[in-house]
Amino acid sequence: MKDLNRKIGDMEFDGLITAIVPPTQVRAGALEKLASGTAVYKRGMLLSKKSNGKLVPLGTASTTPHGVLCDDTNLGADEDVNVALYTAGCFHPGKVSMLASHTLTATELDELRKRDIVFNEPHAAR
Repeated sequence: MKDLNRKIGDMEFDGLITAIVPPTQVRAGALEKLASGTAVYKRGMLLSKKSNGKLVPLGTASTTPHGVLCDDTNLGADEDVNVALYTAGCFHPGKVSMLASHTLTATELDELRKRDIVFNEPHAAR
């Protein structure tokens, strides 16, 4: 039982998660492959689920809001990519992203709230 005090890694706070209520939940999903080319989806991208169960960026076709991407992900046209996504939690509205051509609607916000995905800016330290 040696090296129990050894440093095993670093974590950098990015401000995406702002509170512990509702509790953060992480699940697995499959990002649908692209029709052509490549793309990098950044941590914090809002994702939705298609009727076939595959995840795509929110605002793609007719989809249901589903979660928030946990990690930066490279995507291509070769195959779907398995990813981790937050399916519940409290997130900073300025740290989440979506397709540039999409604006979050009131209906989508309601769907996210039903899934315990809420947005709240953190309080300043006193």
